[in-house]
Amino acid sequence: MRARQLDLASTGDALVATRFYEPLDTPRAAVVIGGAMGVKQDYYAAFAQWLASQGYLVASFDYRGMGDSQRTPLNRLQADLFDWADDFDAVIAETVRRAHGLPVYVIGHSLGAQLPGMLKHRDRIAGLVSIAAGSGYWRDNAPQLKRMVLYFWYVLVPLATRLFGYFPGRRFRKVGNLPAGVVMQWRKWCLNPRYHVGAEGDAVREKFESARFPLVALSITDDELMTERGTRVLVDCYANAPRRVERIAPADVQARRIGHFGFFRDQFKTSLWTRTLALLQGFQLSQETAA
Repeated sequence: MRARQLDLASTGDALVATRFYEPLDTPRAAVVIGGAMGVKQDYYAAFAQWLASQGYLVASFDYRGMGDSQRTPLNRLQADLFDWADDFDAVIAETVRRAHGLPVYVIGHSLGAQLPGMLKHRDRIAGLVSIAAGSGYWRDNAPQLKRMVLYFWYVLVPLATRLFGYFPGRRFRKVGNLPAGVVMQWRKWCLNPRYHVGAEGDAVREKFESARFPLVALSITDDELMTERGTRVLVDCYANAPRRVERIAPADVQARRIGHFGFFRDQFKTSLWTRTLALLQGFQLSQETAA
């Protein structure tokens, strides 16, 4: 298994840094890992390497302004969530090119499962596994998050972003540093009951409704950010796609905790990771049977 990094031109002078993990033998399919808000691609490296060892060509990437894709100071970077969707599209297009006709799946963690419905290349996605993802609408947040989230959106985010020219999340130990355009658009989404399809109107809603790839959402019972209701709201944005929600409790995998971020820890290699592999294989078997 080899990992190679590639800079993909996205729009203008923006670059998205992508790492491809290549199996030793001919890949059975390809997978793009879409990361969570403020999470660098390095966080998914162990999972990506393991998935490559199972025979998949795997791509991870950093949205512009994040991790290896940060080439401009955040207070000078003009980027919003539509630009991040363009980055996602660029990675999918390159993965399709490298996959040579094999199916391309997406594993989306949190934000990484919120964006695929609005992508230009959503028709190239053969299946989506959503992990700890859902609507970010504040009333659908987990109870402990809901207690402070209105302060976050109405006070901390607008004031700090105006003062610094970006959101300095690391300073406040919340989310991470984010471009101003990203955090302010995300704020708009999180204050709308229908999240992005409500905040952005018919154009985005119709894109989600046109998605036909199968979707399985893994909802974590001890997720400190996301509720089951929030997950179901997001899943239903993909209104015409085959879709289902599966709930996972720590006790199901003999763990004390999973939470919003724990899925990608290598302690879950023989449980959660293997379960994800079975979902990918299920997508592929269904498509081969249908053909």
